[in-house]
Amino acid sequence: MEIIDCVDEMQRRALELRAAGKSIAFVPTMGYLHRGHLSLVERGRAEADVLVLSIFVNPTQFGPNEDFDSYPRDLQRDFALAQAAGVDMVFTPTADSMYSAEAATTVHVARLSENLCGASRPGHFDGVTTVVCKLFNIVQPHKAYFGMKDFQQLSVIRRMVADLNMPVEVVGLPIVREDDGLAMSSRNTYLSAELRQQGLALVDAIRLVGAAARAGERDAATLVAMARRRIEQEADAEIDYIQICNDATLSDVDTVDEQAVILLAVRFGATRLIDNNYVLNEL
Repeated sequence: MEIIDCVDEMQRRALELRAAGKSIAFVPTMGYLHRGHLSLVERGRAEADVLVLSIFVNPTQFGPNEDFDSYPRDLQRDFALAQAAGVDMVFTPTADSMYSAEAATTVHVARLSENLCGASRPGHFDGVTTVVCKLFNIVQPHKAYFGMKDFQQLSVIRRMVADLNMPVEVVGLPIVREDDGLAMSSRNTYLSAELRQQGLALVDAIRLVGAAARAGERDAATLVAMARRRIEQEADAEIDYIQICNDATLSDVDTVDEQAVILLAVRFGATRLIDNNYVLNEL
């Protein structure tokens, strides 16, 4: 497994591979790998000649009061997991190499980035789309893999790729969950045992809403209120948002149908957890 930290070297190697007729699969991450990341790696390994994984905690997608400095990092652990999973190249750029002092360009995706996390984390998705655009230009992938836990992020990246005619197939893969149902996230490591138990309220709320919808309740406001009541039972829960949206537009819906997705963001102590599910699908 190669470890490359130079932007120019990564791009040169990628262009050489493409010129040689090799297909490139790409898994962009912020590191501290878990089984969710590794499910993306497994899929990419099966679908391309060369598998590249990036590890870059991107400063431009963090707000001023967010957890950039404390975000979990363990490169040696990540390298071991990546090598065991069959990764060919790990790209680990620095912030200075990704963003020069003269940089003046930002990629902005309108509409899809303005609801949900976009409303509560101003500028977050501009940071995401800008860094993903840069990574695609550097790594030159044929396919790129993202988890559906970040449902809005996946939608925004797909829109960017379509609008900018990028020759990349964006593949979204299902949420990987712990045995108790909690969606896997690097940020789960922040949670105390008590807060982690409280975090299961997200899964409970999704299941309650889904059961009610499948039993015939299709009014979105009623279902959101049901989810809110469940989460408010937890002493340390602070709701950022609970919304039911159309999966294509990410606009709020009044009535649940097959395209309706429930999306939640809740803080438990200082840790912000997100989750989602198609309302009518069993979890």
